[in-house]
Amino acid sequence: MAEAGIQGEGRVARRQRRNRAALIKAAREIMTEKGAEAATMLEIAERADVGAGTIYNYFRSKDELAIAVLEGLMHDLGVSIQAVTDRFEDPAQVYAFGLRTVLDTATGDPRWRQMLHRSEVIADALFRMMGPFAIRDLRQASAAGRFEAGDTELIWRLTCHALIGASLGITEDQLSPAESERIVARLLCITGLDLASATELASRPRPPLPGR
Repeated sequence: MAEAGIQGEGRVARRQRRNRAALIKAAREIMTEKGAEAATMLEIAERADVGAGTIYNYFRSKDELAIAVLEGLMHDLGVSIQAVTDRFEDPAQVYAFGLRTVLDTATGDPRWRQMLHRSEVIADALFRMMGPFAIRDLRQASAAGRFEAGDTELIWRLTCHALIGASLGITEDQLSPAESERIVARLLCITGLDLASATELASRPRPPLPGR
């Protein structure tokens, strides 16, 4: 249905969609090269081949554009996690791997780190962009008897805020990066696991993501 909608859109709508995609692509490239703080709206517009003033028809500020970039990164991370965890036999390990990977990425990737001060907005983006992956994993682990996750959407929403809060604590030196495993174990307890089982699950070896 979505594809049919795109095929049926008018010329203006197609141009707007292409411009928005080009701006996000350009912003992602520049922010990767030099960081979100150093990137300017003018150079993003120039690389996207969009008028300097036109960029504000799509994004009211660089901050809003940076969030759009981060949403794309979140979706891509979900796809990468799935590519690794599709080989796991334990569905609970799939979810645990995802939690630890998000935490490590949020604290290690400059494009994530620079946005953590917008914790409420970033937690909401995480809920939306990675929710289809995480909620599915929660449900599969529950169906297999590994979790007792009744309201999976609520569990994921609470987990998103906790993950971003913990990430902010680590990047601001209020928490030690060495606490990451313990943080993941505590988040796994929300699914109904006891602490000992959650700790064992959080400590399992993790294969690298594709391209890392």
